[in-house]
Amino acid sequence: MAYKIAIGGDHAGYTYKSMLKDVLATLGHQVHDFGPDSDASVDYPDHVHPLAKAVVNKEVDFGILICGSGNGVAITANKYQDIRAALCWKTELAKLAREHNDANILCLPARYVSEQEAADMVRVFLSTAFEGGRHQTRVSKIAPC
Repeated sequence: MAYKIAIGGDHAGYTYKSMLKDVLATLGHQVHDFGPDSDASVDYPDHVHPLAKAVVNKEVDFGILICGSGNGVAITANKYQDIRAALCWKTELAKLAREHNDANILCLPARYVSEQEAADMVRVFLSTAFEGGRHQTRVSKIAPC
């Protein structure tokens, strides 16, 4: 299935973002790039907020965010109700984030995973369905404070 994918992050994730755009295009997905446009230093929230809003407003199906540790982009994205941004560093975590948490944004730590690992996580994340059932009950209990 082809999806509309939003991708963004910060300067530390720029190279991975460029590579992942090619991977996504090869898989037939439509990619919306939320920046940055170079590896020059930027503030990640400037790119995360518009991407998260696009996911919330259903302008895209999923988001992918990349920064050095993955933490900053995940923390920022998770400020939005209906965003479930998952920081992953192994394919098993990307799979579980979709199966059990219905994650809609994959967050990657560019400084701690290889490009191949990042590409594999993207493939697994986008090809894994949410299991629902008891997991839906739990996801439904996630609410803003």
